[in-house]
Amino acid sequence: MAEDPLFELAGSLRAAYAGVDWEAAGLGEPSTWSPALRSTLALALETRFAMALLWGPDHVLLYNEAFVELIADKHPLALGRRTEDVFAEAWEQLGPMMRSVVEDATPTWVVDAEVPLQRSGFLEECYFTFSYSPVRGPDGRVEGVVDIVTETTRQVVARRRLQVLTRLDQALAGVSSAAALVDLAVRELREDPGDLVEVAVRPGAVADPLVLESLDGPGQGTVARVALPAPDPRAPQQHLRLRLSDRLALDGEYVDFLRSLAGTLQQSLELLAARESDRQLSEALQRSLLTRPAHGPALQVAVRYQPAAEKARVGGDWYDAYVLPDGALAVMVGDVAGHDQDAAAAMGQLRNLTRGVAYSARLALPARVLSDLDRAMAGLGVDEVATAVLAVVEDGGPDGQLLHWSNAGHPPPLLVTAEGTARLLEETPDLLLGLDPDTRRADHRLRLRPGDTLLLYTDGLVERRDAGLSEGLAWLVDSLTGWGDADPEDLCDHLLDAVGEHEDDLVLLALRARD
Repeated sequence: MAEDPLFELAGSLRAAYAGVDWEAAGLGEPSTWSPALRSTLALALETRFAMALLWGPDHVLLYNEAFVELIADKHPLALGRRTEDVFAEAWEQLGPMMRSVVEDATPTWVVDAEVPLQRSGFLEECYFTFSYSPVRGPDGRVEGVVDIVTETTRQVVARRRLQVLTRLDQALAGVSSAAALVDLAVRELREDPGDLVEVAVRPGAVADPLVLESLDGPGQGTVARVALPAPDPRAPQQHLRLRLSDRLALDGEYVDFLRSLAGTLQQSLELLAARESDRQLSEALQRSLLTRPAHGPALQVAVRYQPAAEKARVGGDWYDAYVLPDGALAVMVGDVAGHDQDAAAAMGQLRNLTRGVAYSARLALPARVLSDLDRAMAGLGVDEVATAVLAVVEDGGPDGQLLHWSNAGHPPPLLVTAEGTARLLEETPDLLLGLDPDTRRADHRLRLRPGDTLLLYTDGLVERRDAGLSEGLAWLVDSLTGWGDADPEDLCDHLLDAVGEHEDDLVLLALRARD
């Protein structure tokens, strides 16, 4: 029988079309095909877009060269067969869509739909954007369905992998320990059921950042092992064991994703180790600058320094307490802007400068000391801005201690009386240090009776993102009401327990007039 001229349009599929028993397929001899089938097939064979026809009551499958790329080893047996038989693994999804097009004579359209296909020796995770449109004959009856399709598997999977890596990188950025980092990484990766079927931590080191095992081909349970370098070489070695999807080919893009994942984990652990080293060094620096406070014969002093959560343990907060030549006790709490080594260095400069200015003054009035400090900062090029409260406590005899203080833009001191009343010493604060060397500063005076306690602190104690400063100060007053005549060490511990995790460095200095 002569070949139908229509098949000359089929290109490389010409022999396949000519070899199909179309009578047995249920469509009859090609020369008897309806004008709608012949014209639609001619259009499909001449386009470079992937296109298929699903014709007749059995939805017999006809397609062009571009469609072959989508169905892979289903061709050539798929040509002329029932669509339901060709795509049995996806018919539960595709069948209702196709029937609705035929029955309602209305098209349908889906974007990035997952359609599993058995096309390359295993059931593959595939995604397609496609439309089903009805094809009517001269009498208006729907004779078949035309399928125009584009595969989007590569784009969908690449987008998913990028989201996994981005989410992982963001999640690990603020982790403060290796154990927490590994736990969080496992939780995040278990949220990706597409590429990683199983995620688990296993003991033992692996030789390379990424090791692949059981490479017998798709569907054979390939395993990837990802190195987890420990920040401490004495710690037990571990690695991640990842079972890969048996519905995706282990191609170059899959391996690149795994390498990126391994690189993200390795970089996060290396950064964590570097931060931990910096943290230890910074804390040692900070502690070396914050020496043990002096105590006067009639005074008891307690201090605390606590760094912000999840930050390098160094910053611009400081305290100081030392005896002046006339026997008075100078106490100070201050805060240089910043949370790094520069802030710590500036803090050390200001602390030592204040000591020198106060110790050499003939009359160490706090306002005068802070004014001299402002001028020294300007003259010596200390280009920093800081807040501080400086207080000088003199022996007042049996009636208690005489307190003089000056406030350079700092949160107000708090007084807890021996009877347990707590109140802020809310005199109007003067300008911050480092802004204007000629600013006028004020002294304030108060008598500390036996059993009274003065608290100096930095803003990390009372400032929160979700609350204003006034709320923090009110909280502080409430927290210390009833704590009259308390040991300063106990009072400081009470405040640290009450404040919990804090977002900024925190310094406390509690000074109690002995009974």
